[in-house]
Amino acid sequence: MGSFLNGRFSMVAASRCFKILLPYKGTLIFSSSLVRGLGTHNYFTSSSVEFPCIRLFYPIVSKFAGNYNSLATQAAPDDEGMADEFLNQILGTYQNRPDSSRERCNVYVHKLCKAGNLSMAFRLLQSLRDKNIFVSAAYNKLLAAAAERNQIDLSFQVFKDLLVFHRQLSSACYLNLARSCTNTNDCAALIRYVKQVSELAFPNSTIVVNRIIFAFGECRQIEKALLVFNQMKGFGCNPDVITYNTILDILGRAGRVDEMIHEFTSMKEAGFAPDFITYNTLLNHFRKAGRLDMCLVFFKEMGDSGVEPDFLTYREMIEAFGRSGNTEVALRLFSEMKQRKIHPSSYIYRSLIDILKKAGKVDLAMSFLEEMNLYISDLSGSKDFKRKHVHSCFTTDIGILDMRNRGKQS
Repeated sequence: MGSFLNGRFSMVAASRCFKILLPYKGTLIFSSSLVRGLGTHNYFTSSSVEFPCIRLFYPIVSKFAGNYNSLATQAAPDDEGMADEFLNQILGTYQNRPDSSRERCNVYVHKLCKAGNLSMAFRLLQSLRDKNIFVSAAYNKLLAAAAERNQIDLSFQVFKDLLVFHRQLSSACYLNLARSCTNTNDCAALIRYVKQVSELAFPNSTIVVNRIIFAFGECRQIEKALLVFNQMKGFGCNPDVITYNTILDILGRAGRVDEMIHEFTSMKEAGFAPDFITYNTLLNHFRKAGRLDMCLVFFKEMGDSGVEPDFLTYREMIEAFGRSGNTEVALRLFSEMKQRKIHPSSYIYRSLIDILKKAGKVDLAMSFLEEMNLYISDLSGSKDFKRKHVHSCFTTDIGILDMRNRGKQS
């Protein structure tokens, strides 16, 4: 116990001594010869600055002098004095070495988060922020740590700072924000926090709230996603086509097909025209639910509305009807696809060939095989499919960009 107290006293003493020396870091040169000199002199002078009795702390001070960067990796994570010293170091070196200072800050915040001292990490980052030093990577580490511990209050505080000072946030930020809400049932607090975020994000409020809804859906927090969606107008931002497409996909993935149809109807009643992403989302989830009757209904509505099916639409429809034994419908869709100048892929050909073989239509299957080999160079490849898939499927991040514009570009 005595050795522990002595060690603790030494750390505190070193901290206080280092605080005295820090203002003179520009004039004091901690060279090896100078440190060795501390062992034989009763005082230490530089210019007119005198430090009597510093030999008392020689073994400890030499550690600070010999390795100025060690605070970020060796300071006790629960020592507020050390955090203060580290803050002073960052402020003192940032102007001349900003990149190095940011990296050291990342390391120190990671250490604090690993030790569970998230509040101290946040206070440190706020102190730097108040000095116009914003270390976004450290904020991201803290947000991830808060998500792991389901600390919703801290997560939203960190998220709001990121939103104000960094603006364009990654998908990981939104997902971590949603994960931090996993264990909360306080709907009033959740809505209050999202409203604050919406106000900070103006004039991009709808984009940010859309991404929050999307993140809740990705984290399987369906009710929270619907809650935020239903409260959007109260935030002063209105839903758009992307909002509805996101909600349709969330409900579809949850198997809540009837609710999905209801929201689709509400979307049209609100004056929003469904786009090809809307219809692809509906058709995809009807197919997965085995509702091929609804696939035909909405596929027809898609055409009647002037929304042209794309590669992915036909691929999913052909495969769904072919594997269900409706080869005639699958073949009709395949013929229609080629008439629209949409190049089939080798995958669609192989799928049709396999379906026809199982249906006993071997001759027709062989004719499709010959056709595929004949036009192999003109078939849609994996790159074409991936590009269209990104624009058509909501398993991707909806991002800052408007997906409707991206869809038109494809």
